[in-house]
Amino acid sequence: MKRAALLLFALLLTLNIQAQVEFLQSGPMVGYSTMKEVLLWVQTNKPAKVHFEYWECNTPSVIYKTAQMTTNKEDAFIARLLADELEPSNRYEYALFINDNIVERPYKLEFESQPLWLWRGDAPDFSFATGSCAYISEEQYDRPGKPYGSQYQIFEDIYKNEPNFMLWLGDNTYLREADWNSKTGIQYRYTHTRSNKEMQAMLGSMHHYAIWDDHDYGPNNSDRSYPMKKVTEETFKLFFANPNYIFEEGITGFFQWADCEFFLLDNRYWRTPNKRSDIENHEIIGEAQMQWLLDALVNSYAPFKFVVIGGQFLNPLKSHERHANFAPQERLKLIKAIEKLKIDGVVFLTGDVHHTELTKLDLENGYPLYDLTISPLTSGVAGRGAEANPLQVAGTLVKKKTYAHINVYGKRQNRALEIKVYDSDGNQQWKKEIKASDLKFER
Repeated sequence: MKRAALLLFALLLTLNIQAQVEFLQSGPMVGYSTMKEVLLWVQTNKPAKVHFEYWECNTPSVIYKTAQMTTNKEDAFIARLLADELEPSNRYEYALFINDNIVERPYKLEFESQPLWLWRGDAPDFSFATGSCAYISEEQYDRPGKPYGSQYQIFEDIYKNEPNFMLWLGDNTYLREADWNSKTGIQYRYTHTRSNKEMQAMLGSMHHYAIWDDHDYGPNNSDRSYPMKKVTEETFKLFFANPNYIFEEGITGFFQWADCEFFLLDNRYWRTPNKRSDIENHEIIGEAQMQWLLDALVNSYAPFKFVVIGGQFLNPLKSHERHANFAPQERLKLIKAIEKLKIDGVVFLTGDVHHTELTKLDLENGYPLYDLTISPLTSGVAGRGAEANPLQVAGTLVKKKTYAHINVYGKRQNRALEIKVYDSDGNQQWKKEIKASDLKFER
């Protein structure tokens, strides 16, 4: 009898744990990292009590817990919980609990606290992955014909390369006609993309930061007139876990990793409507965001200052939604300000155009300004006319589904970037080094 009771208890326990897995819609995902806190994210498919437990990899016997919350339909059944008992420079393992039962995942669940290095030695080396345009096909809502999204194994390859974090460059999901006029549709589309099975391991094992572009903001080529922009703003902030938002509206933000700084720009919320021919100088960034960016750049001591924006900035071709075509005066204003203020170390990270390339603009004193465009992750490959970019660095044009793995390394006064571009099967397409010492103005 005793043995039978134990077996029954074990069976019931197993069934209960399996039942909690059935509550899981997507995630868990690791959000931003600081020295003292990390944000953890998960989505259920119905109301459920959620919390996380975590521990230092070297001291697994000391377990910390986040607060517990019950997910709700209004917020797409999403829980965002702080791991806030951290010490700098540590790696942690963590576990997800739904309804007080652990939910096992078939891959590692880890995060890290930011390193404490200033005044103590050289900044640590680190790496990050980046890319744009993640279309996850769904036949009933897609256009008829060949599926537009494919080769989702690219997310598994990112996971295998083990970067410290992933930086999403916009079009992180693609709202369809059925989605963009309702909160229900917008949350549905974000949920469908986030639930992609190939994406789950990378969500759970590295940190994630993001900006948006037109397709995760609204319809194709959306601008400030899009009537549902407050809903997509709310949804973006639910589904991603950036550390801050600079303005009350839009998704502009900032984060730091080691000694590098990332300026996350919003290229949609304040964008002049495309057909407003009565407005002489169109804007993409807008004056308030421009002034914040310049203030933040000029006050930065980072050897690399990454300006992250959805569409190509440096490419001078006057076509499509490139900055040079749509807001040439604004583009020139920012370039001239970087020159005048002698802001060292600026590198633009962009997406949108469905091909990959590195653009280099030599300013008047020989200072090279770079724009690394990485696109697409899983959506269709285009690149028509991409060869016409007169500032394209030779050998960097790729018309495949790609992502970049960027290593930041070297002593404090000799920091460098190693950019490696991979296709969806993990084949390296090109590699380039950019030294911080080359991105300095004469003084």
